[in-house]
Amino acid sequence: MLIQIITTHPEAAGTILKNTPMWVWGLLAVLAALGASQIRDRSVSALRAAMMPVGMGVFSIWGTLSAFGSAPNAAVLLVVWLAAAAAAFWITAPGRAGGRYDPRTRVFQLSGSYVPLALILMVFMTKYVVGIEVAMQPAVVRDTAFSLPVAALYGGFSGLFAGRGARLWRLASGQAAGLRAGSSMPEAKA
Repeated sequence: MLIQIITTHPEAAGTILKNTPMWVWGLLAVLAALGASQIRDRSVSALRAAMMPVGMGVFSIWGTLSAFGSAPNAAVLLVVWLAAAAAAFWITAPGRAGGRYDPRTRVFQLSGSYVPLALILMVFMTKYVVGIEVAMQPAVVRDTAFSLPVAALYGGFSGLFAGRGARLWRLASGQAAGLRAGSSMPEAKA
């Protein structure tokens, strides 16, 4: 519906943007900065590395619940969210982490990537567009042709972030085990 309105009435885009609360743009700026920080090689603590998958998972489930929590099929949507998250995790988790982990300092040396920035912006845009759709047409929350793909999309995003987190955890536990065994720290290839 939103795309149809904007294509037939392009002036509606200005109204939509004008009526968007200022905090939304602040959130976009923070998320864009977070994603941009992932572009360059960096050192991060184990805690900070875990925050991204957890934070984006919370943002994703919040997007699903805030849009569809009152829908009659909310339980089904959560199952779809979980299934999509599990599928994306299953696909993503077996990969290799791009970087190294020092178990002595508990710090990751991570390779830069544009992927987290792209995923963060996609999660934001999904939440933004769904919020507009629900505000313009509240009955859409009961439309499974709309709600099921959105729940799956949100779940997929969460699974991708969780899969990356699992790769980092596997890298850290493997290198910590190597340290305990007296071996040197191997470097993982991206």
